[in-house]
Amino acid sequence: MPVCEYEGVSTRTSVLICAALLAVATLVGLSLYPQLPDPMPSHWDANGTVDGYMSRMWGVLLMPLMTAGLAVLLFAIPSMDPLRANIERFRATYNAFVVGFVAFMVYVYALTLAAGMGRQFNMTQMLLPAVGLLFIGVGRMLRSARRNYFIGIRTPWTLASDEVWRATHALGARTFTVGGIVAIAAGFLGEAGFWLMMAVLVGAALVPIVYSYVLWRRLGRPAPTP
Repeated sequence: MPVCEYEGVSTRTSVLICAALLAVATLVGLSLYPQLPDPMPSHWDANGTVDGYMSRMWGVLLMPLMTAGLAVLLFAIPSMDPLRANIERFRATYNAFVVGFVAFMVYVYALTLAAGMGRQFNMTQMLLPAVGLLFIGVGRMLRSARRNYFIGIRTPWTLASDEVWRATHALGARTFTVGGIVAIAAGFLGEAGFWLMMAVLVGAALVPIVYSYVLWRRLGRPAPTP
């Protein structure tokens, strides 16, 4: 995953990196606009073949606009959280994830434009490695996450106890990392790889959720801590 914030690099710089990525992507899309078909490919099945289309205007504009809106929301979340002081403790890693997410969306947008320009490739095989990297980035963020109301594995049991939160996120970091590695490898398996990725990633999310409840019960159902 791309890293946007090391020591001394501010959140403002992270925002500028995301803005630059989206600006370049949008300019490329607009420059290719006259050469793109109308309608243009917009959706692919598990085999990686086109099975949906949208108008050229929305094909060029929808992804950048949607990604920009999501990026604004993701950067705003820390300031809205009552436990924002905890988020600041892993803000560098969180910002890195946001930049990685925007880079992922720009990559998907680039593939969409390439397909519209007539390039022949299997979308599933092109996407799975990037999805894997994104989930490895999620694993890295979970490893650093501190208790809050917006970011991480937020179950009633992790929010009730710092100990449950830490243990659950340590497990989640491992399951998402393993899921990401499997997703990268699944890119070589065609349609079967897509379904393997889906199964593994669902498991990566569900296992920590179940574990958080089991651990909460094992610890004697601790009451919520402020």
